[in-house]
Amino acid sequence: MQKQDYIKANSGLQPKSIINTLKLLDEGSTIPFIARYRKEMTNGLDEVEIALIRDNSKKFDELIARQQAILTAINEQEKLTNELREKIEHCFDSVILEDLYLPYKQKRVTKGEKAKKLGLESLAKMIISQRGGDPEFMAEKFVKGEVEDVQSAISGAKDIMAEWINENLQIRSRLRQLFQRKSVLVAKLVKGKEEEAAKYRDYFDFSEPLTRCASHRLLALIRAEREGFISLNSQPDSTEALEILERYFVKGNDACAQIVLAACKESFKRLISPSLENDVLNEAKEKADREAIKVFSTNLRQLLLAPPLGSKRILAIDPGFRTGCKVVCLDESGELLMNQTIHPHAPQNESSAAKSKLAQWVQAYKIDAIAIGDGTAGRETENLVKHIRFDRDLEVFVVREDGASIYSTSAIARKEFPHFDVTVRGSVSIGRRLMDPLAELVKIDPKSIGVGQYQHEVNQTSLKNGLDDVVISCVNAVGVDLNTASPYLLSYVSGLGPALAENIVAYRAENGPFQSREELKKVKRLGDKAYEQATGFLRVRNSENPLDNSAVHPESYSVVVKMAKHLKVEVKELIGNESLVGQLNKTDFPELDSFTFDDLVKELKKPGRDPRKKAKVLEFDSTIRTIDDLRTGMILPGIVTNVTAFGAFVNIGIKENGLIHKSNLAEVYVEDPAKFIALHEHVQVQVLEVDAARKRVGLKRG
Repeated sequence: MQKQDYIKANSGLQPKSIINTLKLLDEGSTIPFIARYRKEMTNGLDEVEIALIRDNSKKFDELIARQQAILTAINEQEKLTNELREKIEHCFDSVILEDLYLPYKQKRVTKGEKAKKLGLESLAKMIISQRGGDPEFMAEKFVKGEVEDVQSAISGAKDIMAEWINENLQIRSRLRQLFQRKSVLVAKLVKGKEEEAAKYRDYFDFSEPLTRCASHRLLALIRAEREGFISLNSQPDSTEALEILERYFVKGNDACAQIVLAACKESFKRLISPSLENDVLNEAKEKADREAIKVFSTNLRQLLLAPPLGSKRILAIDPGFRTGCKVVCLDESGELLMNQTIHPHAPQNESSAAKSKLAQWVQAYKIDAIAIGDGTAGRETENLVKHIRFDRDLEVFVVREDGASIYSTSAIARKEFPHFDVTVRGSVSIGRRLMDPLAELVKIDPKSIGVGQYQHEVNQTSLKNGLDDVVISCVNAVGVDLNTASPYLLSYVSGLGPALAENIVAYRAENGPFQSREELKKVKRLGDKAYEQATGFLRVRNSENPLDNSAVHPESYSVVVKMAKHLKVEVKELIGNESLVGQLNKTDFPELDSFTFDDLVKELKKPGRDPRKKAKVLEFDSTIRTIDDLRTGMILPGIVTNVTAFGAFVNIGIKENGLIHKSNLAEVYVEDPAKFIALHEHVQVQVLEVDAARKRVGLKRG
């Protein structure tokens, strides 16, 4: 099988698109670059489809490598026949491939191997053939050495047969289907763990068909087992499995057949069942991982593309009670202007002094907006700020602070603010998140941002790869200012990476702001390929060439010049003039494919357009401060803080986030909550249930 055939079978994409995408990837092109600037080659594949080709290509390569490793291992045992070689080389299912290898796999000495060394293989062949005769009479000639009696010989032969049964490809396939279709997931509480495992009480005595177990529930069960609170297994009814084995291997009802039946039972209990149970649980786990990573990725994308306030002067507050509120003022570029600590809350209760200082700082530093972290004392600090008479109109934003503490202790933060402590760095992060969430959040491990579930249970490599794809996609979708971006943001630009990003910043520090995209070629070690991949996603705002501040790639600059000449205007007159751009016709530019023409027209109408919306203030209900203030039936404003496979969590202005179960998201059946609600969405909710003891709030979308 050729790679493109394998990818087509697993993706449903067209061969030409697959072949061209593979060629571009092999040449070093990135997914954002291919999706944005090579649509004519891929027939308009999007980033998800291109990533699917990349991932299947990698999986194909891994299968080929595994085939070769297996062939080598069997050949070294001098057991590789032409028929077996052909089966292995034509197998592209990893599970079946391992089944083919199973009889030859090097393993610790088994019962069957021990019996073979005692010379009992011939006896096993005689018994399993079931051609009549007395098995005890057959076994007598094998009683010698360590084989002390007839029963020992028969027992050893049974061990050998059990392994043959386990290694039978057809039987493993049929029983695997049975395990996949009819396994029941059973969880039991580990004795003596009742109190420690209280949060898992729903799973103390739990059973459910594996096929019906939702991904989030399976991951919760796996976590509970990992923490030692429950035991977990998943098997079908053994009766049906044994019937399959009996029909296949047992040919009569004589003494030999009874021994074969006993070997079937032994094989199923000791070998087949544990192996297939592990296989189907791993398969279910991989599916749950994919779904969890998909939810995590969707949330992360929405978080990174959250509305920015833009280049404004920000006063940011990291609220607290005993240790006070850390206040910082930032300029339009996010640079730190000052930092102080105020103590408006208990135990100090210096609210009057705090109000006075905040008003002074707003005036002195010409503040445009205030950002308040949503953690401990956040609501109290918001209430304090809203009762201050400032010398100007200010919007007050409550900003999600998940991961701010992670950033404040990171190497990145220490490098940015070597002379300030973690509290200052955390406050700066809160303020910068309001200005530009994407630029600030790329500095934090996505797993620390608090938008996923069970991230420690899913495959960590798959999670990292999936989240990295999201960050890269978001950064390149928005575009990056070449003259203001941090090295951490630049490192996610198509074709760059950490080393080139640092070189760009170093060049900027030595030579001043970039005057054009072309100047990027002067950066140390930034070659033609990196320039090709990156330049379309970088913006130079004050360049003499206005196209440098757009998503038009330099390779298309000459075409835009031709378009302007066709309309008898200058390029700068064409850019942003929807009326003029609307007069362009594809037939006048035969050298352009339809994808490139459409993209150029779209970009010229709104050059450098930020796809993100503008930041909006959310006003919580001022009468609600704690869970004790809630009453069933209340209608409250809130903001979505997390979307999961089973619903959405909403901040309604108290410490505990409420849950809108997916059954309460809409009047229709909801399979995927992400299709009905989004992270950071402002919503109206109705309180359905308040469990103050367990600190749980049930909500319904209003």
